[in-house]
Amino acid sequence: MILGHLFGLYTHPKQEWRAIDKEHEGIQGSLSHIMLIALLPPIFAFISSVFIGWRIGVGEPIYLTQGSALGMSVAMYFALIAGVFALAYLTHWMSHTFGSTPTFTQSLELAAYTATPLFMVSIAAIYPQLWFLMLAGLIGVAYSVYLLYTGVPILMHIPEERGFIYSSSIVTCGLVLLVSIIAGSVILWNMGLGPQFSS
Repeated sequence: MILGHLFGLYTHPKQEWRAIDKEHEGIQGSLSHIMLIALLPPIFAFISSVFIGWRIGVGEPIYLTQGSALGMSVAMYFALIAGVFALAYLTHWMSHTFGSTPTFTQSLELAAYTATPLFMVSIAAIYPQLWFLMLAGLIGVAYSVYLLYTGVPILMHIPEERGFIYSSSIVTCGLVLLVSIIAGSVILWNMGLGPQFSS
């Protein structure tokens, strides 16, 4: 069931990871989860950038045109989905090094459910103050990392000590992916595909 494990991941994550490990909804279930939950950041980014305005410091709020915000939101949506798949691939690729033999479905489930808090915290964009967004983002990242560290030993069927090192490697890969996405955005902006501001 789509989003079926969402509540459990927040209330009792270890038990929920065990439930995910037993059920294995498959690639279709994981893909449905990713496609639905990845809608949140683009939707809230669009609403805040077009209708509410972003405040940086004490100046006037900054707004984007609807066309520019829509294009950036669509690009963000596909980048988020691609990022989750890339993380799943890297998780699967590294698994043999740590004595695990997961299916790609297990790696995708791990990536999808680990990314969920990070995507859900985008609701904070409704109040687009930089300090508030940074705080919400830190909370989302912290809980995603916690889910990763608790989920790897259970889903990958390895001891917790080895799971800690494996999880740390996944976090490193995730940071490299994030920097790559940011670098790609900067390159696209320099090519003239940056945001258009409304007055």
